[in-house]
Amino acid sequence: MIENKPVRSSAAYDVTLLFPVLLLVGVGIVMVYSASSALALKKFGSSYFFLKKQTLFALAGTVALVVCRHFPYKWYRSLTYPLLILAIVFLFAIHISGFGYAAGGSSRWLRLGGFTFQPSEFARFALVMYLAYSMDKKNAQIKDFTIGFLPHIFVLGILMIALFMQPDFGSVVIFGAITWIMMFVGGVRTAHLLSSLALLVPVGYLVMINAEYRLKRILSFLNPWQYPADEGYQVIHSLMAFGTGGIWGAGVGKGYQKLFYLPEPHTDFIFSVIGEELGLLGILIILFLYTWILWRGVSIARNAEDSFGSLVAIGLTFAIILQVCVNMGVTLGLLPTKGLTLPFLSYGGTSLLINMASIGILMNIAAYQNQ
Repeated sequence: MIENKPVRSSAAYDVTLLFPVLLLVGVGIVMVYSASSALALKKFGSSYFFLKKQTLFALAGTVALVVCRHFPYKWYRSLTYPLLILAIVFLFAIHISGFGYAAGGSSRWLRLGGFTFQPSEFARFALVMYLAYSMDKKNAQIKDFTIGFLPHIFVLGILMIALFMQPDFGSVVIFGAITWIMMFVGGVRTAHLLSSLALLVPVGYLVMINAEYRLKRILSFLNPWQYPADEGYQVIHSLMAFGTGGIWGAGVGKGYQKLFYLPEPHTDFIFSVIGEELGLLGILIILFLYTWILWRGVSIARNAEDSFGSLVAIGLTFAIILQVCVNMGVTLGLLPTKGLTLPFLSYGGTSLLINMASIGILMNIAAYQNQ
């Protein structure tokens, strides 16, 4: 008889996952300062404004990672519905006068006291926990349409309605993709999943043509140089940044497009700044680190000791990687423009906090793996 023994002690940290995350966070702090210093000096009178806040966010994220690393992931089962309800309340509270905070034409932030955070980041985390708990609980009947498919789509629909109201079409896409992937991994019938995709095509088309700004984004995506002064402006300057960077880059702090040419250089388009200042070599290193995180996340999911841990690991991993793919696709002109940040690198407290907490949970699942 082979005795099951823990591969890692309860005090151990998965260095193979921790290293790329901390390296990305460190690079992010440097690049946030480089990308935002001129903007911060003009708006706030100090070039260190965003640097100081991002450093504090990174410290808070590190604390969240450590706490979640030692918080048993199985306890999230009992927290599933409170987390989901809280996420829905936060999303709809944005539209209540006095709580919502608008920027760039969208109401995506919630202001409570002196704190401002983005509920969609928390809602994505809550969705992953709900799907993992629900599919694990219904494992024996997961093939049933009314049990394994319909309830999960219903919850996703509620969250999507709240996101459409902001509007935040990028998060809608991410939420839908996470749900589809987790249901596929969880064993939902392929026929149900494919039929849902077939229904989403006409719905997505109607959503696109009924909003003028979305339609213009699609047209500018197909030919950004036809709209150089409005919808194509961001993509054109992003591509110019990558072209200027070449193989070796212009050097940290020596980029040109961040100087009031490229909008949101420290958030949505920080990858463009990295491409200009660190060049192709820097981009390849960033891609390698994200691929490393994907590999470790999938490995943890495959070796988890229960289906709940496996589904949580898959959901959290792809919640990060899908956002990486969308952000990079937008900056490289491969996808229509969407307001999504780059995990661990872009400026933003809520995103960094949730993503580092997710890494802590992945480490906790890995610690329970048995040989």
